[in-house]
Amino acid sequence: MHRKATPYLNYPVIILLTLVLSAGTGHAQPNLIYTPVITGLNQPIDIVNAGDGTNRLFVVQKEGVIRIYSQAYAYIGDLVTVSGISSGGERGLLSLAFHPDYETNRFFYVYYTTTTGSSPNTTTFINIARYQTRASNPNIADDTSRKVLLSIAKPTGDNFTNHNGGRLQFGSDGMLYFATGDGGSGGDPFNNAQNGNSLLGKMIRLRVNTGDSAYIAPYYTIPTDNPYTDDPSVRDEIFALGLRNPFRWSFDRLTYDMWIGDVGQDAREEINYLAAGIPPSANFGWRCYEGSVAYNTAGCGPQNSYIAPVYDYPNPVPGAAAVTGGQVYRGSLYPALYGYYIAADFYSGNTYKIRPNGGGWWVSSQTLATGIAAFGEAENGELYAVSLNAGSVSTVTTNTQLPLRLVNFNAIRKNNHIEVSWRTTYEIDLKNFQVEYSFDGRNYQLAQAVAASNSLNGSSYSVQHHIANTGVIYYRLRINNADGTAEYSPVVTTSWDKQLAGAFVPGIVRGNRLRLTIYEPFTSMRVLTPSGQTMFVRNITGMIGFNEILIPQLPQGTYIVQLVGNARQFSGRIVVSRE
Repeated sequence: MHRKATPYLNYPVIILLTLVLSAGTGHAQPNLIYTPVITGLNQPIDIVNAGDGTNRLFVVQKEGVIRIYSQAYAYIGDLVTVSGISSGGERGLLSLAFHPDYETNRFFYVYYTTTTGSSPNTTTFINIARYQTRASNPNIADDTSRKVLLSIAKPTGDNFTNHNGGRLQFGSDGMLYFATGDGGSGGDPFNNAQNGNSLLGKMIRLRVNTGDSAYIAPYYTIPTDNPYTDDPSVRDEIFALGLRNPFRWSFDRLTYDMWIGDVGQDAREEINYLAAGIPPSANFGWRCYEGSVAYNTAGCGPQNSYIAPVYDYPNPVPGAAAVTGGQVYRGSLYPALYGYYIAADFYSGNTYKIRPNGGGWWVSSQTLATGIAAFGEAENGELYAVSLNAGSVSTVTTNTQLPLRLVNFNAIRKNNHIEVSWRTTYEIDLKNFQVEYSFDGRNYQLAQAVAASNSLNGSSYSVQHHIANTGVIYYRLRINNADGTAEYSPVVTTSWDKQLAGAFVPGIVRGNRLRLTIYEPFTSMRVLTPSGQTMFVRNITGMIGFNEILIPQLPQGTYIVQLVGNARQFSGRIVVSRE
């Protein structure tokens, strides 16, 4: 979202458009930089935020302690020490998630392993438990509040202590999701991942209880829209099948798409993708397929009956490589990273950057550091990497700059001139901008040239065009690069034919960027289906003028944009197009 600084002007305005420009045919792909900001940790394995507006960071340590840090990385204290865990090998305290209503109910959930018996008859259990912080202190959990929602037994034996999965996440639907490993050993000898009666090797989705029922076992119910509730051969808790060891996975905070890093056997490491929503069925193919290659296809369907990975890569050293699933970057500090899914390999040190390219996926990699066990987000979407080996948390940043991002271009007719203005968020290697105008939308002439600032932080520009004309005038911006090439902005127009309403809503929205011009103070925006179902809500207090607002990847169709303020309400109709 970008805010226009110009105050509300009571003059007719028509079209405002936004685009991304880059010099030449492309720009350098972003290089990643890891900078340690929290050190001296004991086997850190995850980092999350509470989503409660405090901007605290919570670092999960494998031995059972969750530490709290401020936004400035100052140590605040320990949230909880989870007792009774087993932490050898791939076991331990593995993840943490805060309830969407944590501010009011103070619930958070942990994922950890325990064992019973002794070698060689050890049984490992995957446990999902809920805690509550103290009403008197949000930085300390009530140790007596622990409630175990699920305890999933793995096959007995010392060979089955691995493949425990390990991440909890709440979806935008308020449901609790977590991914389990196939039970361990190698090759999934009990075929757990394809067995619908087993919770191993699965993505699980639960509705956690709140209110009075929150204190009655089993502390969760089955969502009625889970994909297999009508299939007696698959347990109702299951959201997806066919995973080997999905140690780290995540939701894209903007689109709600699911990304899963699934550790391979001896040949391939894979990254899976599942679009937002409830699939009729989802099976990622393990043990039948390991990434894109066959593994053990006895009793399996054809390869195209399973979800293929977005990306898989060869295991460089058999038995010594493991993908660490990551996050899609949705922060605002590093625009060059925006929209990239960033993952890593624990052993090789490769970091993978993945994004859609229109017909598939574009992937690049670079070698940075080994031992990355997790990626996590701050409340503002900035990205962190957790190093198990180094005992540290690092920021994930880039110094790559895109040549130009033009976030606003408009033309406003005033009493005796037309004010043409535009704004960029970063520039590099530009010569100047030329404002061009036309009376027919085809033949353009120069109005004025303005030197480019080439500020990496972007700049705001404004020129006055004095012209006597009562009809429609077309404007465009010619961006001249230092190398002699040039590019053009979209065309905007001015006209006396329109009167101001509460806002200007574009008729067609392509992708997930809503370019909205707001003329009066409103406090909230909703995107609704024609039947009234709310698809997106955003606080827009103080957002006067042109704004680019990121909305979810909505299905193609018609929607209502509703603005609500203290004194009035405004509605406009948009059509979301995927063309």
